[in-house]
Amino acid sequence: MTRRATLPGADELFRRTGEAPESEAAVDTVEAPAPAAPTAPVGEDETHAGARPAGARRRSRSGERRPTGRERHDEKITVYVSPEELVDLEQAKLALRAQHGLAVDRGRIVREALAVVIADLESKGDDSILVRRLRGV
Repeated sequence: MTRRATLPGADELFRRTGEAPESEAAVDTVEAPAPAAPTAPVGEDETHAGARPAGARRRSRSGERRPTGRERHDEKITVYVSPEELVDLEQAKLALRAQHGLAVDRGRIVREALAVVIADLESKGDDSILVRRLRGV
């Protein structure tokens, strides 16, 4: 006798549990509306023309930029930070929870910071905090 537990296979785990009504049994796929054909800006090659996912939101240039918040994100970047910056980010996360009652993760803090900085750049241009800091002023 073995001590290993027997686990169900993938086909057992993902099987249908109930019978579908006749009207739904014939249709296995859900039809989604066809997305409008994107138009590429001048100078953009065709490989990047349709890079925006179908459900992605376009943001207005009016300065009212909102981060995406708690939703599934399909795009990913890697940002390298110093140990001190990582500690600062963790301390900000803990302060948000302890002092403000906000339980957020590091990604949410970074997305919020990006939204604030980019909105400031769009509204103030050369006078934005990002331009001043990058110029060293």
